Amino acid sequence: MSQPSAEATSDKPLRYRRVLLKISGEALMGKGLYGIDNETVKRIASEVKEAKELGVEMCLVIGGGNIFRGVSSAAQGMERASADYMGMLATVMNALAVQNALERIGQYTRVLSAIEMTAICEPYIRRRALRHMEKGRIVIFAAGTGNPFFTTDTAAALRAAEMGCDALLKGTQVDGVYSADPKKDPEAERFEHLSYHEVLMRDLKVMDQAAISLTRESGIPIVVFPIGERGGIVGALTGEGASTVISDEKP
Repeated sequence: MSQPSAEATSDKPLRYRRVLLKISGEALMGKGLYGIDNETVKRIASEVKEAKELGVEMCLVIGGGNIFRGVSSAAQGMERASADYMGMLATVMNALAVQNALERIGQYTRVLSAIEMTAICEPYIRRRALRHMEKGRIVIFAAGTGNPFFTTDTAAALRAAEMGCDALLKGTQVDGVYSADPKKDPEAERFEHLSYHEVLMRDLKVMDQAAISLTRESGIPIVVFPIGERGGIVGALTGEGASTVISDEKP
């Protein structure tokens, strides 16, 4: 079933109209050590719905660390390519979990996988993904790029460029980018804005270098915000919440 694109239902000014939201697999764990916490997934889904109802076209990339962490001991000693394929399968599981949570609250979604699994999701085809977004559906990209040796950060940057997104929103456990891990270093400096070059030169662990380079070449700003806080997604879209913006344009 298709439906018209959502119209804005809020007076809040939006900075971006089409975005890719990158969520780490760890964000789905809640307080667990690994796996999927249903209440956390429901909360994130409700926040995606709130953002969608503002009139934003949204697509998602979800990592697989929450599941792969549970089987990481089995992957020890494996060749890198095989371990990476295991991680890709974990992202498909997470994508289906988020799809289920979104559809339970009335959102139209499609999961598109870079590795064909036609029994459970659609294969990734760029034009098809664009059409889904034009029809107002939330598109969830699974299985990374479909290739080993590339992270889901790189997959997020690639899909954001392919979809013509205005921004890449990266949900983290802290309220932006710091000079060091703020949980370990209380003196760590928080940044409001950084250029892509500064991120690379400072070796800040925001996203991997391939992802930073892709977004830089495509002119797509990266907005790093706290996914663990209620209202974080809408705050990143409107600029009202805590976040760090990475771009070559000064605010």
